[in-house]
Amino acid sequence: MIPNLSDKTNALVLSYMGIRRAIGVSGFLLPIVLGPVGWLLFGIDFQDNISSYYHTGLRDIFVGTMCSIGIFLFCYRGYDRIESWTANLGCVSALGVALFPLDPNSDPLYQKSLIGYLHSISGGVFFLTLATYSLFHFPSSKANNREMEPHETERNFVYRASGVVILLSMAAMGGYLFLISPEWKRTLNEYNFLFWMEWIAVWAFASAWLTKGRTIIADIAVDLMAIPHQLLMKRAK
Repeated sequence: MIPNLSDKTNALVLSYMGIRRAIGVSGFLLPIVLGPVGWLLFGIDFQDNISSYYHTGLRDIFVGTMCSIGIFLFCYRGYDRIESWTANLGCVSALGVALFPLDPNSDPLYQKSLIGYLHSISGGVFFLTLATYSLFHFPSSKANNREMEPHETERNFVYRASGVVILLSMAAMGGYLFLISPEWKRTLNEYNFLFWMEWIAVWAFASAWLTKGRTIIADIAVDLMAIPHQLLMKRAK
């Protein structure tokens, strides 16, 4: 329970926390289950990208997780109309990633079908939506502090760092798709470059949502980050 709030308001707050945690946990587990777990338990080789798991025995996990994230985002409502529309756009793009599969054995930039191109567009919009949350919606400001959270400075750092990591990962994937030569693409494909970049981006957004959802592990990490700042403040006094 959160003090100084009615039971009804507490229930709503805890419900929103639950949605945030569900989104964060889904993002955290998805690349682990598809990659290492799929390889160790089911003998499925690491794919060129996360979307390619649609064409493996782990298709249901990929589609189910993305649909779940989309539904969670649809149920999520922000503090203003812009944040709510961001959630709706994230919902549509997540469902697009799940329901419009990437063409098998293809470069995401060059698809053989309209459905494949819809998947690529949905994936880009999905990551941009999550970066928007991390950079603009989650960080609180002194002028408009909409949620009182402990260690506000450290939490804002986590949110903004997550957004920057998502954008840097997207830039790396964009460079791979648009700038490098086919020879370099083949070399990077041997190391599943897109898969690892997507993993980094997914974990970046998961860390932001887990922190916003006040998950125990995230709260412990934020508390540890705050220790140096607290020590400096004590010395300054």
